[in-house]
Amino acid sequence: MIRIVRDIATAFQFLTRLPLKRLPYDTSGLSRSAKFFPLVGLAIGALGSVVYLGLVRHLPVAIAALLSLAFLVLATGGLHEDGLADVADAFGGGWNREQILAILKDRRIGTFGALAIFLSVGLRLLLLANLPLGRFAAYVVSSQVLCRWTALPLGCMLPAACESSGQGARIARQISAGSLAIGTLITVAIVLCALRRAMWAPILSTLAVTLLSGVYYWRRIGGVTGDCFGATNQLAEIAVYLCGVWRL
Repeated sequence: MIRIVRDIATAFQFLTRLPLKRLPYDTSGLSRSAKFFPLVGLAIGALGSVVYLGLVRHLPVAIAALLSLAFLVLATGGLHEDGLADVADAFGGGWNREQILAILKDRRIGTFGALAIFLSVGLRLLLLANLPLGRFAAYVVSSQVLCRWTALPLGCMLPAACESSGQGARIARQISAGSLAIGTLITVAIVLCALRRAMWAPILSTLAVTLLSGVYYWRRIGGVTGDCFGATNQLAEIAVYLCGVWRL
């Protein structure tokens, strides 16, 4: 029981900027804690929904959506946005594996990275502002849970693209099949409770994003980095929001 609590705390410490400094951060247990990443998404998504639903009665929808999105970004310290920007710069500007990995190590943001962040923030803002009010919380929670689940199959199936001591290397090919199964059950249970029969489109969209991005990383650099996890996270979040506004 104590280990489970520690693993959950590690997941929150790694993925958020919530004040948990009193608890020791166990880097060696990061891969083990990954099965609880969806629980982090549940907490962040629920809080983000509270922000929106509390403000939308008093502010225009677009402003409420912007403040809710700002909370989601600040709660994670822009961790996933940073990964998206680095991946966009690297894969957009690198012609081969060596160039891509070299650009990934460069902390500066280039043109591709700036465009990726602009498009990601813009798309999410528009999609959040157009989600049905009665389904807003359901889709935001589901998106935050599903986008964090993507780290599990990527970390289970793909090796680290380069030898390093970075956080990505502590997850790549380090997540067990058991952790993947437990994390998947947690994810499906939460999304089922949130969306009921409407859960299939978000789940299938997330699976497609994860599979396609994973294959792409494998073919271009032979594995994944921490930035790759962040980029796939962002793409999956957008995909789930898109399911929420799609009109049949």
